Amino acid sequence: MKTIGLIGGMSWESTAHYYAILNRETARRLGGLHSAPVIVHSIDFAPIAAMQSAGQWDEAGEILAGIAEGLQAQGCGVIGLATNTMHIVAPAITARLSVPLIHISEPTADALLADGIRTVGLLGTRFTMEKRFYIEVLEARGLKVLVPDIGITNLDGIIYEELCLGIVRDESRRIYVDAIARLAARGAEAVILGCTEIGMLIDDGVSPLPTYDTTALHAEALVLTALRRDQPNL
Repeated sequence: MKTIGLIGGMSWESTAHYYAILNRETARRLGGLHSAPVIVHSIDFAPIAAMQSAGQWDEAGEILAGIAEGLQAQGCGVIGLATNTMHIVAPAITARLSVPLIHISEPTADALLADGIRTVGLLGTRFTMEKRFYIEVLEARGLKVLVPDIGITNLDGIIYEELCLGIVRDESRRIYVDAIARLAARGAEAVILGCTEIGMLIDDGVSPLPTYDTTALHAEALVLTALRRDQPNL
């Protein structure tokens, strides 16, 4: 199994979930006492969040690309960026690597299409919902993507002001459930939890639509890619 390089800290709350899923999925596939060989580079999120707000995407991309190069130099055979929003700079990272960067939206699209979903709602930060970098990847796979028609600022605030700080409130859960119900009324068949923290708040037990948690799907895809180098039949 190849070593997985994980660029985390955006936020560390969701990176902790990544680490657990990487190891559980490896144990599920290999059995016994197996766990995932992982190198995590967890960055200070505050400067990156400031760059997001300032629109300094090139600067942020340069930082993350340098981290990815460092993980590759340490022997990582596959790289994961543990955040949806910062995949806006995925091309800058990929350009500096000779090992694969697994884009978080690809395993999500795979899961949706395998389940016969064609119209999907997308929840995430305002950058993920309003910019085209994420939606275009999904549309290229044949999916119709709907984003909330109201309340984007409020949904974004819950992520940055609560979930990234480990705060989970019932009132915020109700706000997200209402947003999902509105997406369902517009024709969404499922909803993408397109921020790696939203799974702390929403799951199939409370959502009016089936949920596709990008954190879990991405982490599982990283394990599968790391294993396939040695076990092509997986």
